[in-house]
Amino acid sequence: MGRPVPARTLGGVFTPPYPITTPRLVLRPFTETDLDDLHAFHSLPEVARYLYWDARTREETKAALDRKIACASLGEGGDMLCVAAESAGGGPVIGDLTLFLRSREHRQGEIGFVFNPAYQGRGLATEAAREVLRIAFEGLGLHRVHGNCDARNTASARLMERLGMRKEAHLVENEFFAGAWSDELIYAMLAREWHAGAAGARPPA
Repeated sequence: MGRPVPARTLGGVFTPPYPITTPRLVLRPFTETDLDDLHAFHSLPEVARYLYWDARTREETKAALDRKIACASLGEGGDMLCVAAESAGGGPVIGDLTLFLRSREHRQGEIGFVFNPAYQGRGLATEAAREVLRIAFEGLGLHRVHGNCDARNTASARLMERLGMRKEAHLVENEFFAGAWSDELIYAMLAREWHAGAAGARPPA
């Protein structure tokens, strides 16, 4: 389990207490040296299949990385926090996590995650995403965090279920995506559910 994140209000600039360590991972800001690791999975069609961007060229990955480097903190200039997950002991970056601050007034956030499929099946994405939820609830003091995925993206849906997030909605053919109508699943967690231990209710698969 990562170390506690100091609670705070939603004013000003917030920077997580990097590095955030878990038994198998280190969560930290992105740097320019992460390009090769990030491109290794951002360039894969199977990774981009259910995302709003296509498999990226190296130049497109570099542009995305530049945006992520600029989002190491949440502040007045932006409402997106980007976190790299690397293997403990100096291993490669295997995960790309995002926390969006959707509403300061209503304390609403959204979690997003993209992981290298070569590292799937070990519970690493769950381990990393749980720390992002910790940042959201214990650091930022959010009231609710949600996550969305294409209904065909069973891996993402299962990950959110392992985090203890509830399925709040199944939207039927709500988006015309990649040439076809697709369904969307919405999962969410409230601060009281996080603090009650819902996030640790299910072990990583």
